[in-house]
Amino acid sequence: MVWYKKTLWFTPSEMALFYRGTWILLLLTLSLMLAEGGKILVVPQDGSHWLSMRPVVEKLQQKGHEVVVLVPSTSLYMKSEEPRNYTVQAYRVPYTGEYLGEMLKAFVNAHFIEQSVVNVVLTSYQSTIEISSVFFTNCKSLLQNEELMRYLKESKFHVLLTDPILMCGPLVAEYLSLPSVYFLRGFPCGMDSAATQCPSPPSYVPRLFLDNSDSMTFSQRLKNMLVDLLELFYCKPIYDNFEELAYEVFKRKVTVTELLSRASFWLMRYDFVFEFPRPVMPNMAFIGGINCVQKKKLSQPQ
Repeated sequence: MVWYKKTLWFTPSEMALFYRGTWILLLLTLSLMLAEGGKILVVPQDGSHWLSMRPVVEKLQQKGHEVVVLVPSTSLYMKSEEPRNYTVQAYRVPYTGEYLGEMLKAFVNAHFIEQSVVNVVLTSYQSTIEISSVFFTNCKSLLQNEELMRYLKESKFHVLLTDPILMCGPLVAEYLSLPSVYFLRGFPCGMDSAATQCPSPPSYVPRLFLDNSDSMTFSQRLKNMLVDLLELFYCKPIYDNFEELAYEVFKRKVTVTELLSRASFWLMRYDFVFEFPRPVMPNMAFIGGINCVQKKKLSQPQ
């Protein structure tokens, strides 16, 4: 608790953000209470991200909301023909299932096959760039689909639910001028903290790929500071294409951080019990470790 008291000193602009986030949450809650059912547009992220989000989407539909999910014609888990109780809008992407499978296999191998530390860093980084380019192609195909985007504008959705890890959801929300709710496990390079102006001092908050806790020795804090600086160069190539796409669509320069800052609410798939203590903003909430597909219960012994 002492750490919170020491770090949570806010400037007037940060206090204004606190109040803005609180009012947005209150207005969204009130609108959902008064409405019998809202129209929700879902822009998911393929892979385990979708497996985590799908039960939430199904529950929203069961609660009386009209839910439309945008799905690429080629995907790993988002199959438009599978049984469902929500509406799917598919859009074409210019690659095959075989190509996607090869890219995902290379991505998994780079992260989980035993290698030297240097090779892990290099191959992981390269595979991340490559798989990001695939999902960038998805997003570009979606935004350049004039017929589908016209339909989405005319549908008058109330809110957009998305996993923003590769930025397509925030881009669509900006294009449609929709309030957005983020559903995510985390963001690389501390971009979630930067977007919400949330305090994230590297002397206390561990950075990715380090095994540090929030209680670090001097040498661990020094490494944490260095990784924090390197993250600026690590993430830039991953998100440069999305900033260029945003300029192409909106005819103005906008950064990834600015797009992320438009979110009305962040649903963080963290379990507070297992996380280190750190400050969060009023429009960020821990909702527990909802990760991957829900398996069937084991049969009981006779």
